[in-house]
Amino acid sequence: MASVTKKRIAIIGAGPSGLSQLIAFKQAEQEQRVELVCFERQAEWGGLWQYTALTGTDSCGEPIHSSMYRQLWSNGPKEVLEYADYSFEQHFGRSITSYPPRAILYDYIIGRAAAADVRKFIHFRTAVRCVDFDDNTKQFHVTVQDLLTNKLQKDLIFDHVIVATGHYTIPNMPHFEGLSTFPGRVLHSHDYRGADEFVGKNLLIIGGSYSAEDIAVQCYKFGAGSITISYRSCPMAFKWPETIKEVPLLQRIDGHTAYFKDGTSVDNIDCVILCTGYRHNHSYMAEPLRFHCTSNLYIPNNLYKGIFWSAEPRLAYLGMQNQLYTLNMFDIQAALVRDVFLDKVKLPDDDDKKRQEDIAKWQAREKTLSPEDHEGFSDLQTDYLGDVTSCCDQNTVHKFDLQRVNAGFYKFFHDKKENLITYRDQTFTSIFPPFKEASTSQIQWINNKNDSIQGYLASITTA
Repeated sequence: MASVTKKRIAIIGAGPSGLSQLIAFKQAEQEQRVELVCFERQAEWGGLWQYTALTGTDSCGEPIHSSMYRQLWSNGPKEVLEYADYSFEQHFGRSITSYPPRAILYDYIIGRAAAADVRKFIHFRTAVRCVDFDDNTKQFHVTVQDLLTNKLQKDLIFDHVIVATGHYTIPNMPHFEGLSTFPGRVLHSHDYRGADEFVGKNLLIIGGSYSAEDIAVQCYKFGAGSITISYRSCPMAFKWPETIKEVPLLQRIDGHTAYFKDGTSVDNIDCVILCTGYRHNHSYMAEPLRFHCTSNLYIPNNLYKGIFWSAEPRLAYLGMQNQLYTLNMFDIQAALVRDVFLDKVKLPDDDDKKRQEDIAKWQAREKTLSPEDHEGFSDLQTDYLGDVTSCCDQNTVHKFDLQRVNAGFYKFFHDKKENLITYRDQTFTSIFPPFKEASTSQIQWINNKNDSIQGYLASITTA
């Protein structure tokens, strides 16, 4: 029997998207004879969902990856992100609520990866330093560094590279007059580690999206004195508690007084928290392969089907979008990457010009949406994932009812508009048969300050 040459495939990152990719390939491992190598610069898997009290750099001098904080609870119902082949009930052996804490989600994500036996493919504490492509051989040259020994391995050869490092790690730090000399504390949400640090404090939060909203409500829950949210383009316009208010964009800070675009001001500010988003950073990629993005677009530039590097589709980027869908989106994207890289599916268009036309078509639709049109963006990402699913090998892709998920997002948006404090107490129905409704908690979210797995599971009302 003639030997079969293995395809060498590098996956950068062992967070949720990288794990989805490993699991997708694992399903075809024996049949397709691939060699999977995953590089992860952290000491453990799970990516952003790992919590650490550290900020700045870790023990190896690498930037801290995680932006997670104490007492973080899911800000979206678990039903809209559940894996098609691995349910929460299967993992925990019981029904749980729709809005679990971070520890539950982390345990679920790595539980699926452990069950799939993909840890053996991961090289931990290994940082990718350079990725280049040889146009003659049509192969990638990868340089990595062992962070424990500082040794470099150069020119590792791969047939394909998949970037799965996420984009919620490098803070976007805008300039505001007087901020650099503000006498109180200034931090980005990336370095925020818990609302219990700000009990009784007067906070200025700069931002107008999910981080600003969640950190404001978390700080309210734990007893911050007052919270002023400064938005750039439009207010979030929730029914805020009386100690939280929204104002237009900050213009300058003088001492402990903040001045805003509408001419108003707020005195006695103790702390400024910048919830101003993140920057994509793929500096280890050679320039012709490097994804640049100043904002987390729903339909990114240069990524065909939101995944494949248009000029060289042997390279894929996972999870680069601004995300409503998360875990299940990573699975769908990973399925198409697997099918294309293993020659089960041929990309519809081989011409880069045609690929750019496909990208432009989706981007034109995105441009018709206003920033506050959450339902419109949900429809867009639902249709996008339907398009990606239709490109996959229909015999192996995990299919689920995207319209049921989209309806879940609509209910989620409605619940938040009705009451930002109680929306996490609402229940959702699973999108998978037998369409079971989630359990409830004996403790309302606003009063529940025990986010441990044991404490959370003990609080669930039994049927």
